[in-house]
Amino acid sequence: MELATNAVDIESSVHAPSSAIGGGGGSNIAEALYPAPASVDQLKEIARRQRLRIVTMTSAVNSGHPGGSLSSIDLLTALYVRFLRHRPHEPGWPDRDRFILSKGHCCPALYAILAETGYFPEEELSTFRRIDSRLQGHAHIKTPGVEMSSGSLGQGLSFGVGTALAARLSGGDQRVFVLLGDGECDEGQVWEAAMAATHYGLRNLYVIIDRNGIQNDRTTSEVMEIEPLDEKWRAFRWNVEHVDGHDMGEIVSVMERVTSLPGPTAIIAKTVKGKGVSFMENNPAYHGKAATGADLELALKELA
Repeated sequence: MELATNAVDIESSVHAPSSAIGGGGGSNIAEALYPAPASVDQLKEIARRQRLRIVTMTSAVNSGHPGGSLSSIDLLTALYVRFLRHRPHEPGWPDRDRFILSKGHCCPALYAILAETGYFPEEELSTFRRIDSRLQGHAHIKTPGVEMSSGSLGQGLSFGVGTALAARLSGGDQRVFVLLGDGECDEGQVWEAAMAATHYGLRNLYVIIDRNGIQNDRTTSEVMEIEPLDEKWRAFRWNVEHVDGHDMGEIVSVMERVTSLPGPTAIIAKTVKGKGVSFMENNPAYHGKAATGADLELALKELA
């Protein structure tokens, strides 16, 4: 089965303009892909292609985590196509913004958007979870564009705090974005890192919580009630924004204003696990199960 076609080319050096969040200069990733800035409709179409890739690559090996990948891909699409300063053909560029995937099992979403933006050939997505592949079942720094090796949950924000501090010490203006799963917010390490972020005044640090309400095989409220989540972040002196994680216009609007806020910012994104595939939506069974057979045919039809 072929993966969806990447319909665009990309320049070797791209980063966000001053009109995008956080300032800077030069050309935006959107300028390399589409007329700048990428429109909401263009972002929606890119996200649709990534959903096809997520379903395809997980089904090809009958493993992986499609549910949380599908819930977060709209957020990753907006970040990588419109807002992050990055150079796909120079992944180690020192002045790049950093995106840290704390919920590392949802790497199919990250791999899809990295391929879309030119970090590695689209064809390499077909090697997902294969022996000797650079695209393993949890994100790993051997993959171009991946900033942190993952596996154990709850560690990404701590890594983000260190990365944001390093940017300050080096005199840079790099921004750090961390994607957390809502189930990760059960972890004490998350709140230790949240406390450290405000202690050090890390206004270049942004956390996006993928609030899809499901962790592993049940709802988050069954495992550990984390509400009121926004009040918890505010208690740690974070700015808090809410967004519909599948409304691309709303995502863009929130991303455009968050860096004007003093101090670190948490964006709570209300999402649907398995978004875009009817039988996966809000279905804990597809946390770590791929679609096969007739279900796969239906999923590809719905995303076409």
